[in-house]
Amino acid sequence: MPVHRPEPLRRRRPHLAGHLLAAVLSLLLAAHPSPATADDTPPRGSAHMGMGVVAHDGEESVPADVLATQTEGVDVSSHQGDVAWPTLWNSGVKWAYVKATEGTYYTNPYFAQQYNGSYDVGMIRGAYHFATPDTTNGATQANYFVDHGGGWSRDGRTLPGALDIEWNPYGDACYGKTPAAMVTWIRDFVTQYKARTGRAPVIYTATSWWKQCTGNHSGFASANPLWIARYAAAVGELPAGWSYYTMWQYTSSGPTVGDHNRFNGALDRLQALADG
Repeated sequence: MPVHRPEPLRRRRPHLAGHLLAAVLSLLLAAHPSPATADDTPPRGSAHMGMGVVAHDGEESVPADVLATQTEGVDVSSHQGDVAWPTLWNSGVKWAYVKATEGTYYTNPYFAQQYNGSYDVGMIRGAYHFATPDTTNGATQANYFVDHGGGWSRDGRTLPGALDIEWNPYGDACYGKTPAAMVTWIRDFVTQYKARTGRAPVIYTATSWWKQCTGNHSGFASANPLWIARYAAAVGELPAGWSYYTMWQYTSSGPTVGDHNRFNGALDRLQALADG
């Protein structure tokens, strides 16, 4: 009887349709990546003034040319590294704020170059603190700020320190605080800063954040100058209590340093704010 011998297995050729399907899926994944995960949270210390403005309030057209009654300025942090201060000065920038601290765990490694460099070219300069109300209380952070570059001196060229209070880049927008608790935190900061320096700090914020996280509290307007963040042709609505702004961060897309601002007054009024 003849013996049946099985045929050897033949290697299957990939199906053309399978290749096409895989290619299409690959293209779709590239065009629509997976949603961001917790791993995308920026590291502590990396926050800077206005980093949440575009995501929450959008970015529109920039305002018209600087008026004679306004004075151009910039704000910088470690993201800018060593800043070309002569270039900014020659472009008409007359004042600058430099990030000094964040929470009670971070100091800007470029602070000396930025803070002293702006002063050396003739600018009026100041320091700012990025608030993290979920880590320590307001008075503690005010002390940390003053102890690490955020002080004030009556030299005619140093602005009062600024409190940068805005969206939390590391978690909940309001740092897990109720509006009442947030108002208390801010009050503790500004009270301690004034006790240490003799000056009321500037408050930097955005109207939408202020409404959401302080309940649109109006109690700081009488003492604390307002630095408003709004990337548009006009500042729009201000937080409750303030009838005018002192400074306006109007763009994050400047030619030399991204964050540009306008002081709501001529240079002599800026000098008056520095003098106290």
